[in-house]
Amino acid sequence: MTSRIAVLGSTGSIGTQSLDVARKCGYRVAALTAGSNIDLIEKQIREFRPKKAALLDKERAAELKIRVADTDTEVLAGADGICACAAETDADTVINAIVGLAGLNPTLATLTAGKNLALANKESLVAGGALVKNAAKAHNAAILPVDSEHSAIFQCLQGSPGNQAVKKIILTASGGPFFGKKREELRHVTVAEALNHPNWSMGAKITVDSATMFNKGLELIEAVRLFDVAPEHVDILVHRESIVHSLVEYADNSVIAQLGVPDMRIPIQYALTYPARYASPVAELDLAALCNLTFYKPDYETFECIHICREAVAEDGLAPAAVNSANEEANLLFRQGKITFLDIPRLIRAAADAAPHKKEFTAEDIFELDALMRAEIHKRL
Repeated sequence: MTSRIAVLGSTGSIGTQSLDVARKCGYRVAALTAGSNIDLIEKQIREFRPKKAALLDKERAAELKIRVADTDTEVLAGADGICACAAETDADTVINAIVGLAGLNPTLATLTAGKNLALANKESLVAGGALVKNAAKAHNAAILPVDSEHSAIFQCLQGSPGNQAVKKIILTASGGPFFGKKREELRHVTVAEALNHPNWSMGAKITVDSATMFNKGLELIEAVRLFDVAPEHVDILVHRESIVHSLVEYADNSVIAQLGVPDMRIPIQYALTYPARYASPVAELDLAALCNLTFYKPDYETFECIHICREAVAEDGLAPAAVNSANEEANLLFRQGKITFLDIPRLIRAAADAAPHKKEFTAEDIFELDALMRAEIHKRL
């Protein structure tokens, strides 16, 4: 069981909920990192008194150092500072809640330091694939999923005699704010509409990914890599209530599901207490009050990002990294009002077509590809 944690991305949605779990369960916080939110991380430093803290923004980091000079917290700066916090010797488990490909190097730093990784950063496994899995194996470090869907699968697999008994993994999806709409209805949707998620409170990038259902494509790729299953053995169901977080179907056609109220503190806490379970700050699930749980097949024609991701993981190599980077840039351009909602999958496909087909790669290859994909997106605007 974990007693000391580091939280990377501590000012975001997952990061703040992780600190809420730490607060209520009495975990010591050894390190904190953020992008540029200096006001919030200062409050967190004063409350949790970590040994180290880092801001990606170097100018803000210099200001933070002055602000918290009356504490014992060492303030670091830039990507190197974040990786130093990930490798902090005072932490048992590192929660990686950084958004996007920026989370890859901190993931590798965590695993290389032999620390358990509570992973909320999908892009690490999506883009890093074998690099991440090999680092965990080489340094005897565990990867514990924090995403509600992958935590659900992880929980459903406890007590299983092995992957040979698993017939199918079934990921559930909320369907986002545009469930039931057809392509023509999405032509003129606004950023505000895309950010209006029906069930979950998440950051802007992830919420738009949920609206396009690219998020579910990322989760498909992550499930393939995390649980060592073939892409064709991962299905997706739209479940509007977000109560059934995912399911596992076994060889005898029995299905085990994990249920709970839509609150990320459940999977965060389980990643920290595994294999034990303790009382949590989350509300009890009242099935009688819900009355109905509904399930639908996804509309793959309207939400084609799922197919884009399925094709990428089937190709493997750098293909998942390519579509991930292309999506990060297209998602950003949509949030900036520079492209339409339907431009997102179009641009991802066009950019990914220019990606090199490489089966073996390094971290440097991934970041070079990231720059290439972002440039390709802009070429096709």
